[in-house]
Amino acid sequence: MLKKALLAAVATGIVAALALPIQFTPAEAGMTCKEAAKVKFPDDRKSRHAYKKACKAASKAQQA
Repeated sequence: MLKKALLAAVATGIVAALALPIQFTPAEAGMTCKEAAKVKFPDDRKSRHAYKKACKAASKAQQA
């Protein structure tokens, strides 16, 4: 009985994980590229700038 309950819980978890939407860019996650860059690179301005530019380019490419 315990084995069946555990198996059912694992199967439910797998189905729930597959049903979640996949977010490709931080902009889709409700976070701006600037905010995402600050979170990822809090101390390095050059890396933040490069990440922000790449994020914006990816966001624009995905919208088109």
